[in-house]
Amino acid sequence: MKQLLIINGPNLNLLGKREPTIYGNRSFVGYLETLEAQFPDVQLRYFQSNHEGELIDKIHELGFDVDGIVINAGAYTHTSIAIADALSAVTAPAVEVHISNVHARESFRHHSYLSAKCKGVVVGLGLLGYEMAVRYLLNDA
Repeated sequence: MKQLLIINGPNLNLLGKREPTIYGNRSFVGYLETLEAQFPDVQLRYFQSNHEGELIDKIHELGFDVDGIVINAGAYTHTSIAIADALSAVTAPAVEVHISNVHARESFRHHSYLSAKCKGVVVGLGLLGYEMAVRYLLNDA
């Protein structure tokens, strides 16, 4: 059975409550149930933290054992060389996901330190981006 790690960074624990015009009305935990139903033969491991070091620790902990990583590092995407280095350090391929179209938002969101360390990036397709990333990793990993 393939295993994928889904990592969400800061403020993504508030999905369904936070800025619904940008991020929608659905919690990620609720959406995760949909993903698990879509991929019954895949073990989806989920981790969310608002703390950079915890995200790095989880990448280190599982990044040599899982078949792929889906990562939405939230605002750390635009600031964290350390998370980019963690993705480079492990063997699991990663796909970066953003729920909103970061290129249609503030200019500081246009740069990602993670993109160069990932096999692909899904931007602006809402929660569907996670499904697309999972499908890609299952076909490519």
